[in-house]
Amino acid sequence: MGWNSFDCYGSAVTEDEFRANVDVMADVLRPHGWEYAVIDFCWSHPHPGPCHNPHQGPGFSPMLHTDEHGRLVPAPERFPSAAAGAGFKPLADYVHGKGLKFGIHIMRGIPYQVAFEDMWVCGRTVRAREIARMESTCTWLNHMVGVEVSKPGGQAYYDSLFELYASWGVDFVKVDDVLADGNFDSDGPYHAAEIEAIGRAIEKCGRPMVLSLSPGDAPKRVAEHVVEHANMWRISADFWDDWRRLERMFGSCDWWSTRRQPGRWPDADMLPLGRLSKRGPKGPERDSWFTAAEQQTLLTLWTIFRSPLMMGGALVDLDDVTTALLTNDAVLDVLRHGCESKQAKREGDLVVWTAGDARDDRVRYAAVFNLGDAALPVTLNLAELGLPAATAVDLWSGEGVAIGAGLVTATLEPHACLYLKLA
Repeated sequence: MGWNSFDCYGSAVTEDEFRANVDVMADVLRPHGWEYAVIDFCWSHPHPGPCHNPHQGPGFSPMLHTDEHGRLVPAPERFPSAAAGAGFKPLADYVHGKGLKFGIHIMRGIPYQVAFEDMWVCGRTVRAREIARMESTCTWLNHMVGVEVSKPGGQAYYDSLFELYASWGVDFVKVDDVLADGNFDSDGPYHAAEIEAIGRAIEKCGRPMVLSLSPGDAPKRVAEHVVEHANMWRISADFWDDWRRLERMFGSCDWWSTRRQPGRWPDADMLPLGRLSKRGPKGPERDSWFTAAEQQTLLTLWTIFRSPLMMGGALVDLDDVTTALLTNDAVLDVLRHGCESKQAKREGDLVVWTAGDARDDRVRYAAVFNLGDAALPVTLNLAELGLPAATAVDLWSGEGVAIGAGLVTATLEPHACLYLKLA
C-alpha cells in the first residue's frame, strides 16, 4: 500500500512536491497501513515538462544525469538534495524519518547516451557497448537500450545499479519496460533474462527491496515465470479513470486470482482517485472522472482481489470523500487478511466475488457488482455461494444488512457494488 507520483505529476515531480505528499501520507494514510512513497519515471531528466513520455532529442538532448559509472542519478534541477553525489539518500532519509518506505521507478537497461559514448561502467571494468543490446529499445521512451546479461559485465552492471540503490536506502523498485509493450491487448516482448538479472542483483545488494514489474499487461503465457521472479507485476496497461477499463479489469482479475502466492501479487495498477494530471500525463488536470459508485467499485475489486494498492492522486489535494475511501479500515482489512478470494459468479451484468478471512474461518466476504448501465435488482443466495447467513455488515457504510431466509436482496445502481462481511 502506498502512493506513486505518476498519476498526478507524470514524469515531472519535484523534490518539494514529493516531500509535501509524503507529509500528508505520513499524517493521514500511514495510520491505516499505507507505507510506500514512490517516485515514478524520468527522475534523471532535468526538465521533462508536462508531457506523457519526454523523449531525448537529437544529440541526446537534454542529457540525462549519470554518475561516472554510467548509472542514472537524480537531476539536481528537480531534486536539489541529490547534488554533489548524494543521490536519493537525503530524500530516502526524509521518508524513513516519517515512518514510511521509499521507492523509485527505473527503466530496463542502460542509458542510450552511455552506450553511444561507450563509457566505462561497473567500476571501470567494462565498456558500455560490451554489454549493451542496441536493438533492444523501449517502444514508448527512447532513453534506454537493453543489457546482455549473459555476459559477465551485464550482470555486473545490474549489480552496480542495485548497490547504488541500496546505498540510497531504496525499499521498492518499479522496473518498467519488462512485461509487454503497454497496449491493453498486448502479448508483446517479455524480458525474462533481464528480470532474472535484476532479481539476482537485489539478492546481492544487501537490502530487501520489493520488485514491481511494469507496465503490463503481463503475458499470461509467462505466468509461472513472473510469479517466481517478482513480488508484484502489472496485469494491465496504465489504468485510468475510465469505466471501460475498470469493467475490463474484472476479467483480468478473475484469470490472475489463482496465480497469487504469499509475497507474489498480481498488480491491477494505481488508483486514479482524487486530483489527477496536475502536470500530465493523461488528460487535463481534474478530479477523478470515476463516479462515486465507480470509486467504491474500484476499491472493492482491488481489495477483495488483493491487488497492491498504490494511490495515484495528489495527496496534497485530498478531499474528504477520497480520504474516507482510502482510510476505511474494514475495507482494507479484506486486503490484508483475505484469503481464497475468487470470482464466484458472473451472469450478465452481475458479478460476485467471495473471500475468506485468514484470521477467522467463520468469517466470509462477498462483493456484489453491477457492471451494467441500468439499475439491477439482486438476490444473493448465501447458501448457494457457501456463505454464512447469520449476520451481514456493509463494509462501506458499517451498517447491518438484513438477511431473510438465507437471502440478501438489494438494488444496485449502475456500476455500483455491495461489499459484505458475513458471519
